Amino acid sequence: MDPHSSAQDVPRCDLCETATVHSYCDFCHVNLCKPCVVDHISDGYHKHLIVPFQERRSTLIYPKCETHPHKNCEFQCKDCNNILVCSSCMASEKHGRHKFVEVTEIYKTKKEVIKDDTEVLENRISQAYEDIARDLENQLANLDGGYEKLTSTMSKQGEQWHREIDIVINKMKTEINEIKVKHKDILQKHLDEIKQIQSLIKETLHALRKLEKSTEIFPAIEYSSKIREFSKLPPKVQVSLPTFIPKPIDHEKLYSLFGQITPLSTATEENVLLLNKPNTSVRELLDEPEIVTTIQTGHKTLCSVTCLNEDRIWTSGMTNDIKCFIIKGSLLQTIKTKSGNFPLDIAVDSDGNILYSDWSTTSVYKVKNGEREELIRLQGWKPNQLCVTSTGDLLVTMYSEDCTQSKVVRYSGSTEKQTIQFDDKGKPLYSGNYYTKYITENRNHDICVADWAADAVVVVNQDGKLRWRYTGHPSVTKNEPFKPIGITTDKQSRILTTDGENHCIHILDQNGQFLRYIDNCDLKNPCGLCVDNNDNLFVCEYSKGNVKKIKYLK
Repeated sequence: MDPHSSAQDVPRCDLCETATVHSYCDFCHVNLCKPCVVDHISDGYHKHLIVPFQERRSTLIYPKCETHPHKNCEFQCKDCNNILVCSSCMASEKHGRHKFVEVTEIYKTKKEVIKDDTEVLENRISQAYEDIARDLENQLANLDGGYEKLTSTMSKQGEQWHREIDIVINKMKTEINEIKVKHKDILQKHLDEIKQIQSLIKETLHALRKLEKSTEIFPAIEYSSKIREFSKLPPKVQVSLPTFIPKPIDHEKLYSLFGQITPLSTATEENVLLLNKPNTSVRELLDEPEIVTTIQTGHKTLCSVTCLNEDRIWTSGMTNDIKCFIIKGSLLQTIKTKSGNFPLDIAVDSDGNILYSDWSTTSVYKVKNGEREELIRLQGWKPNQLCVTSTGDLLVTMYSEDCTQSKVVRYSGSTEKQTIQFDDKGKPLYSGNYYTKYITENRNHDICVADWAADAVVVVNQDGKLRWRYTGHPSVTKNEPFKPIGITTDKQSRILTTDGENHCIHILDQNGQFLRYIDNCDLKNPCGLCVDNNDNLFVCEYSKGNVKKIKYLK
């Protein structure tokens, strides 16, 4: 703020500090009253440029020509490496027939770049680094709480084993503390790097602000943008806590069966700066997921649910009725299948039309404006479950009519684009039968299939290459075999799959690491599931015919 003016005062002279400002020296950048103008120019310095105060900072300061010191360089020679020249240089033989550009045009362009760079650096890039730093600081701040939960879990297990297991507990606690030190070192190292870059950004912003205020041409022309350099954000560091996995007591194999601590896992995720789109913050899992509402659908057996928007869902079961409900519970619309048989699955396309697969006609149908039209008809295969991808393609799991083969096929409209069936060794990726194989696409374009008969979640990348398989998580409370049914993903690229036999939901990260169960919402035979744009979870209860809306993120 100008020390000689305020919201209640007019600008004052910088020399006498009392009189009202009248003029301005565009070279020295000082406010002047009428009497002080004479004093200011009395030093005989010929570069003073006195202008009315309202026209301050309007005079461009040209660099002097080295060859003709009495002349200003007002042009740039395009044929001589863009050097600045005066009018006398232009008329010389050295620059005969050369092309020239007025430096004012270059100056104006560069000023716009400086202005834009300042805005981007200040409002977008700096904020992105602030978010990264805040995330790392939050991870550091939450370390103790996370590790306290680990040691607490271990202690509860240790109470059952009494004194004979105390030595094992102490050894594992030491291991955890060592991992914690490594965990903290990793986060601190990346935080220090971010802080260092933030310091460089602040320095650059300071220099840019000086350039914005300056009317000197040469520094502005010489300015080189660092936006590209700073826009290359470092990878986002998400170091996951180790987990303690209890095992049944066996006295002879005390240490190995007591449990295990997963090694420290450092995941780096590409962190792309979108200059015209705000970043979506990562939402953590709730310690205790909670039921928001229960929708009674009237289906005796309920298989599938898909979100139309934040207010409406479509459901289907073992009848030919496909029902649309308002989240509050009221039935809005019912569609019947063309064949009269129940659909194996439903999905909503990018235009909001409902799609369903019909095993009896070996077809996939689209319902648009109430009219059912055949979108895909298969030969020798029967459609199973469906997924509409982020690009608008349709993924269909299907099985051969003799029930010996299964595959995933990608369609664009009615055109087949890709088939996924075998791994690199030529072995089938999926079990060959007619059992359910619910399918979803993750945000990294991985294709995730819940293969019920194979007791596994099978994940391939968008090219169809096998990434990993998940076959369940050791647990003393989950006694039935892992049989995944429904599957979906959220905005954090987490994968959620229903375990109907154990009446729970498994939550995995995008690399197949188990994160936690949802097993506290009184789920009964959970089947199909989906998440809406706000990451609210909707789960079908197969035998009850209900859809439960569950909040599982903070």
